[in-house]
Amino acid sequence: MDTSNNSGQQAEDTACRYLKAQGLTVLARNYRAKTGEIDLVMQDQEEIVFVEVRLRNNPNFSSGIESVDRYKQRKLIKTATFYLCQKNWFDKVNCRFDVIGISYAQTKVAIDWIKDAFPVDNF
Repeated sequence: MDTSNNSGQQAEDTACRYLKAQGLTVLARNYRAKTGEIDLVMQDQEEIVFVEVRLRNNPNFSSGIESVDRYKQRKLIKTATFYLCQKNWFDKVNCRFDVIGISYAQTKVAIDWIKDAFPVDNF
């Protein structure tokens, strides 16, 4: 198996466990549509949360959080819109976009959770 895919899957598993421990419920993992993919779709009380998980092992590059640029944000919004329409939830639920940055340093895991990471109304 591709090492980067395996590392990415481990990061998503770590993020999922972390968010579940914070009280969120998993609705979907690796949701795919023609517009793109969303790593985690979760529910936080009455709010649907679309989560992008970013793994960074090299501190010389931008952080995982910083790597979610406007292009990626647009893709996430389009895919989330598709998800909400498919569930017939569009205009019926509140939602937000969170980003989780994960880095591994030896035996430690650092998790950086940015709730409501970017606004939707600018797109």
